[in-house]
Amino acid sequence: MPRDRNSTFEPKLVKKGERQLGGFDDRIVSIYAKGMSTRDIQSHFLEVYGVEVSATFISQVTQAVLEEVSTWQQRPLEALYPIIYLDALVVRSRAGGTVQNRAVYLALGINCDGEKELLGLWMERHEGAKFWLSVLNELKNRGVQDIFIACVDGLQGFPEAIEAVYPHTRVQRCIVHQVRHSLRYVSLKQRPAVAADLKRIYTAPTVQAGEQALAAFAKKWDSQHPSISRAWQHNWAYLSTFYDYPPEIRKIIYTTNAIESLNASLRKVTKRRRSFPTDEAAIKVLYLAILQLSKKWYRPIANWKQAMSQFIIMYGDRVLAS
Repeated sequence: MPRDRNSTFEPKLVKKGERQLGGFDDRIVSIYAKGMSTRDIQSHFLEVYGVEVSATFISQVTQAVLEEVSTWQQRPLEALYPIIYLDALVVRSRAGGTVQNRAVYLALGINCDGEKELLGLWMERHEGAKFWLSVLNELKNRGVQDIFIACVDGLQGFPEAIEAVYPHTRVQRCIVHQVRHSLRYVSLKQRPAVAADLKRIYTAPTVQAGEQALAAFAKKWDSQHPSISRAWQHNWAYLSTFYDYPPEIRKIIYTTNAIESLNASLRKVTKRRRSFPTDEAAIKVLYLAILQLSKKWYRPIANWKQAMSQFIIMYGDRVLAS
């Protein structure tokens, strides 16, 4: 390393005249956000900076994040979110001396400007419609008065929970989830053909054409896979919602890809740990990861102006009311 004879070199870590690390807390929080454990952080600082950091100090620094999470979780929300995606992911945390699965509930809203906004995250032992009902009530108490379309997975009782809180909200079940479930017990050899025939259903231009394609599917495949058409027919009221909307909106509500992409990014962080020591530790890591991901959400989703124009025509009175 060359000598700095004129003292022009400015250290980036410990500045001249200082005896401690500047931005030390921020570095700990940044590393913690990547899913590293307290022990990993201790090893990192010792290896990279030659500094010994106590587990207690790291915990104190990251504990401050929980206060921020509490404020964020209680913040007022907008009155109208034209589209909202509801989904959950699973993390493992220690409780009562044993490691258990925890469902982390996520609500991702699209506001009137077409911007993504995570409305909150909640943790419960298992995913269920009853807990989703409490989540929706909380959103309403925080100011969300109307939702045009709720995009969800195939959880039993989910649509009824939404309609209990937001009776005018249309529910669209994720087509991708339905197709994935349909192909679960189909042989690898038959999957391309079955998938192609299912695609004719959800790419049909009208609900009548979709129903005809479903009937044709049943006639062709019921002898080998009768459960597939029965599942589509049973869920048709919520699978077919998107037919009532123009292409600009169909593309947005067609799947739950928006929130599944978020979940995939969060899993990259959580998979670095086999489990979290507490539920609070999991919440801290997820919240910090969400802050980083939300920096990429500055652009409205594609074709939003056209979609919002259609919403105004369809729900003009509800837009004004909000």
